[in-house]
Amino acid sequence: MSPSALARAPQKTHASGERTVVVYRVPTHDRRDAQKLISAGYDLIERRQGDDLFVMGDPSTASGLRRLGFSPTAVETMHKPLAHQPRAARTGGGVDDTYDGGYHTVDAHYAHLDQVAAQHPDMAKVVTYGKSWLKQNGRGGRDLKAICITKMKQGDCQLNPQAPKPRFFLMSQIHARELTTGEVSWRWIDTLTNDYGKDPDITALMDSTEMWVVPITNPDGVDIVAQGGDNPILQRKNADDSKGGSCDVNGQVGVDLNRNAGTHWGGEGTSTEPCSEIYLGPAADSEPENTALEGLFRQLYPAVRTGTGDSDPAPVTAKGLMISLHSDASMVLLPWEADHTIHTGNDAALRALAGRLGSLTGYQSGQAGEILYDASGGTDDWTYDKLGLASLTIEIGDSDGRNCSGFTPAFSCQDSYFWPKMKPALLYAAKQAAAPYRTTAENH
Repeated sequence: MSPSALARAPQKTHASGERTVVVYRVPTHDRRDAQKLISAGYDLIERRQGDDLFVMGDPSTASGLRRLGFSPTAVETMHKPLAHQPRAARTGGGVDDTYDGGYHTVDAHYAHLDQVAAQHPDMAKVVTYGKSWLKQNGRGGRDLKAICITKMKQGDCQLNPQAPKPRFFLMSQIHARELTTGEVSWRWIDTLTNDYGKDPDITALMDSTEMWVVPITNPDGVDIVAQGGDNPILQRKNADDSKGGSCDVNGQVGVDLNRNAGTHWGGEGTSTEPCSEIYLGPAADSEPENTALEGLFRQLYPAVRTGTGDSDPAPVTAKGLMISLHSDASMVLLPWEADHTIHTGNDAALRALAGRLGSLTGYQSGQAGEILYDASGGTDDWTYDKLGLASLTIEIGDSDGRNCSGFTPAFSCQDSYFWPKMKPALLYAAKQAAAPYRTTAENH
């Protein structure tokens, strides 16, 4: 049996249609161990403590890890419902439609965008920029939506890369099961619109900068997550089952959208197994969620990085900043995430930005392979590569022992812990959009 088959060996399911999910702590001794786990088909989650990595699997996963030479320890056991694909999306609840204690469904997020634009027509505009995989294939699905927030002046919030104001772009839930990320985007939208004219920092930011937000980058995936109600389904990928519709209970249909972008596609940290959590897709940019998002980026930012080599810089005068929110590693990551042994031409400035955001959040900062593991085909590598856009990933996590770890922490963690931690970081980042590459360690 192949290592990847071992990783996905059949398991017993509960009569209720649930599966037992176990999180294992896996000590490593070599940088190549992360890729060894990924190549063997294991779900290596976004968490690291020292040299210990974390794998999500089932009760049989431990023996497979031991056969590979690792010494896993189970640290969490959950009973999670199986996904039923395809299935109609939850609809009809509007802005108050929630699950698992308060997390907002796709319907709620989209109703929220429309509500904010209706209540603040001088500050917000909703843009539909594409269709999800299911919708594009006539199987239900969703439009893809963004919101532009600023104190409107002539020419603002237009799909034009030569905008009068610098732009700060925040995106979340490209990995559907990372629920905290969408909630941070929700609170960011409300803070910008509700505190204008009340908070001097936000007022100045709204007068000077456009804030773009995509709160749900992967709506088909989030619809699957929400099917579980108070026990969310841990769907990471989109709903594209064209290459793997017959995954067993340990596999998962879909393409990992954060391994599918056409920069360093097919490199480290990806899998060609369609049922793998990190399946990169049949081709670079094969997924409509990604091609639509990339189209939106091209309409919002000029391509200022003229060189194509990994070390060719964007000009120091470039404007704009993009942050992709993930969970739950408690890290701030900068390109190149595909390969930590190569640096971008703007490494010093990006490292300074990430370091400042790390100091504000209490998170580690660095390239992904320096502090977590290399991961190719991600959004922030693409936006930096193709456009020269200053791009970072923030892995939102519990770095303070607040019992708020995992992909689906208690909803109370959002207002009591995550938002107070993230608000100053996002405000700082948005202020840098006018000249992100002029940020240096001396500014701090």
